[in-house]
Amino acid sequence: MSDPPLVLPSAKRRIMLVAGEPSGDALGAHLMAALRLRTLGRVEFYGIGGEQMEQQGLRSLFPMRELSVMGLVEVLPKVPRLLARIRETADAARMLRPDALVTIDAPGFNFRLARRLTDAGFPLIHMVAPTVWAWRQGRARRIAKFLDHLLVLLPFEPAWFTPHGLHTTFVGHPVLESGADRGHGPQFRARHGIAADAPLLCILPGSRQGEIRRHLPVFGAAVNRLQARIAGLQLVVPTLPAIEAEVRDAVASWGLPSIVTTLAAEKFDAMAAADAALAASGTVALELALAGTPSVVAYKVNALTALVARRLIKVRYVNLVNIILDRPVVPELLQQDCTPARLAAAVERVMIDQDMRAAQREAITAVATALGRGGDPPSLRAADAVLHAIEMGPRRRRPTPPAKQEREAK
Repeated sequence: MSDPPLVLPSAKRRIMLVAGEPSGDALGAHLMAALRLRTLGRVEFYGIGGEQMEQQGLRSLFPMRELSVMGLVEVLPKVPRLLARIRETADAARMLRPDALVTIDAPGFNFRLARRLTDAGFPLIHMVAPTVWAWRQGRARRIAKFLDHLLVLLPFEPAWFTPHGLHTTFVGHPVLESGADRGHGPQFRARHGIAADAPLLCILPGSRQGEIRRHLPVFGAAVNRLQARIAGLQLVVPTLPAIEAEVRDAVASWGLPSIVTTLAAEKFDAMAAADAALAASGTVALELALAGTPSVVAYKVNALTALVARRLIKVRYVNLVNIILDRPVVPELLQQDCTPARLAAAVERVMIDQDMRAAQREAITAVATALGRGGDPPSLRAADAVLHAIEMGPRRRRPTPPAKQEREAK
């Protein structure tokens, strides 16, 4: 359960937030709006974020995109620059002396940042738990040494951290506030001249440059196979402005009627309009579940990253729908299984197999309940937890030597 609400009508709060990728930017923006509501507007924000957090009043220290790096091989060339940004952000935090620092996901950056600030005198709060239930379970013990409070999105996560003395609050998953369950499919089809009975496939290749470069070629080859199997197939590809040009160029070569949209307001309409989806694994899989869109999940990473991951990951599934339900409701085609032939076969089945489609849709209620549907929305629960942590103050700690900081962050 969330901590009790705290409304602070007379105390102006100064909160520093650090997000490292688009999903964290969305989380941060919702949290900022909720904090403004809970404090009756008596709050000011600093830190690092993207467009959504900037719309809520954040002036980012530097562009958030510098932190949006994923995968072992992809990160290595950027380490010097990232370490310099960590030092710069820590210096800014010491100068600002906020009431709290809230870091959001991006543990490679944010945990190193937090370790540099253990003696700074304000609470260190992190939102989105590292997936210790999937791999590297020892991280739970290590982060408990330097964080004051952890805000988690999944109901089973507190049990992994509280035994190590880390105050952990389940706030619910932000997908519940995304609007994924409120898309209007018929309006989308009418707006774009798509017949009500035309087969429509939603393609979601990811939001990072590396993801789209790995997924677009194989997704395109799969679509070419489907073209011969599903008469009249059309595509819709929701994407982000930053990667729009690359996505449009790839989709134009696929030879199918396609709509590429970067309008945030259209994303969930497109999902609702689609008969099925082919998506890169991530939060989008939960959005598709809430939208009621039967889907296939795929993912590819660099070969070296995949080799390391196979040795470390302890869970059977990567898609949160399957993890929550502990059964393979949504097909997962990962790495060597992410091939045009297998993707095409899986998508074709999801589009025509009524039993499979019904099974995915029936799972929605159980998944939404597990993610925290009911009561206050996740952002308000998170805001209450942040304000509670401020009132509690930082734990007493001894500063961690810089050399040890870098070793423990690995």
